[in-house]
Amino acid sequence: MIRPALALMALLALAGCSSESDDPFYDPYSQRTAASIFAEGEAQLNDGEPVDAAHTFEELERVHPYSEWSKRAMIMAAYSYYQGAEYDNAVTAAQRYIAFFPSDADAAYAQYLIGMSYYDQIVDVQRDQSSTLRAIQEFEEVVRRYPGSQYAREARLKIDLARDQMAGKEMTIGRYYLGQGNYIASINRFKTVLSLYQTTSHAPEALYRLVEAYLSLGINSEAQTAAAILGYNFPGSEWYEGAYDLMQGADIAPFEDRESWISKLFRRVTTGDTI
Repeated sequence: MIRPALALMALLALAGCSSESDDPFYDPYSQRTAASIFAEGEAQLNDGEPVDAAHTFEELERVHPYSEWSKRAMIMAAYSYYQGAEYDNAVTAAQRYIAFFPSDADAAYAQYLIGMSYYDQIVDVQRDQSSTLRAIQEFEEVVRRYPGSQYAREARLKIDLARDQMAGKEMTIGRYYLGQGNYIASINRFKTVLSLYQTTSHAPEALYRLVEAYLSLGINSEAQTAAAILGYNFPGSEWYEGAYDLMQGADIAPFEDRESWISKLFRRVTTGDTI
């Protein structure tokens, strides 16, 4: 037979457990140390649960907002969201870190994470390139604000790749217009490639396509200039060989007109001359 006193203690113990778990205001993190919460987040991250880890790191910030652990948790939350492909949350978390600690050593990494969050959303050139443009902008912020950091070097490489993507988009549209016989529209696209993305891998083809478009319009002087610039800058490329064949077919030779916008553009970009 259970003694009344023992029964009462058991009931109180059960009531305590029940009230703690059923209480809508119960906070499982409130009595824990910052170190233990951080360790839980790390464990979740290592177990392949990055979004859960991000939530745990954010709980640490909430419960221990003024601790050194909170600062570490903030950047870890951004990283965890990024690893979980929750890019909007990663950007928000990283921006918060920069807002609180703009001069901190990890601020460069936070800015780099923002760039990578957009970079990883880049799609093929047939589709919208808004993420590509935003990635370039955010990586340029890394280079501008943290030029001496290791992430600035990585950002420059990513900028080059993203710019090549942007040029590819312009080339895709330009080729379409060229195929439709809309030569002026195609020329404008190829001009954009040479104006904004002249150092990308698409520049030789852009010059070749200008030769095609201008020959189709009967504007031989511009076609000759594009071919001459192509031959001077990319003499061994397949695109120059193709352009040279087009010149022979039109019974003209490559010749640079120094008054052509193509000539002026290349002088401005390569030597700093003004148009």
